[in-house]
Amino acid sequence: MAVPPDPAAPGTADTAAPSVDSVLAELAALEDPGMRAANQKRGDDHGVNLTRLRGVARTIKADPAAKHGLALELWATEDTAARLLALLVCSPKRFSPAELDTMLRQARAPKVKDWLVNYVLKKSRHLEPLRLAWTADPDPQVASAGWDLIAHQVSKKPEVLDLPELLDTIEARLKDAPPALQWSMNTTLATIGIEHPDLRARALDIGERLEVLKDYPTPPNCTSPFAPAWISEIVRRREQAR
Repeated sequence: MAVPPDPAAPGTADTAAPSVDSVLAELAALEDPGMRAANQKRGDDHGVNLTRLRGVARTIKADPAAKHGLALELWATEDTAARLLALLVCSPKRFSPAELDTMLRQARAPKVKDWLVNYVLKKSRHLEPLRLAWTADPDPQVASAGWDLIAHQVSKKPEVLDLPELLDTIEARLKDAPPALQWSMNTTLATIGIEHPDLRARALDIGERLEVLKDYPTPPNCTSPFAPAWISEIVRRREQAR
């Protein structure tokens, strides 16, 4: 009796990714003019609901290599919704440092940059060398990604950082930093204050004196990005949960 092909074996039909054209058509069908108008106010030029976009990602059944190949094709279209989908279906560890550097410099839509950092860069084996290179980059958008990775390491791998020196840098540069870079540096300040009790008093003092994002409009039941308020709220919640 002939043995049927293993659907999980490489090269079988079930492991092939859909064509980029069919995926783009599926995204186009999800386009919502109202959603696009709302997103454009935040600098994101797409009209696809992100929950539905995640649903599209879940329907793509293929082996990791095929999905990653599709991700590269989707990214190359320069379409924001397609790039967001690419970041959901790619294999982060397959990217080289050069590829990640190019992608970051191409990722000008805020949501694309955010997902690139959180879904790809934080999982990359190249995180540390990229962090070091990007933090010193003259492009504020690129430097802000470096600081996003610093904030990540403050929580996950603080031993690779000089935290007091970081606070010195934040104290000197935060107030006058460009908006995107300021936001990421402020996140690092708050993360140091939250995760490292021995440095909390200094982080709170820097935040209070600089007053960065103190008047940032914050919806009810949301935590303010003002570092002293952010630190105090998260510490309070953690203490209550004990």
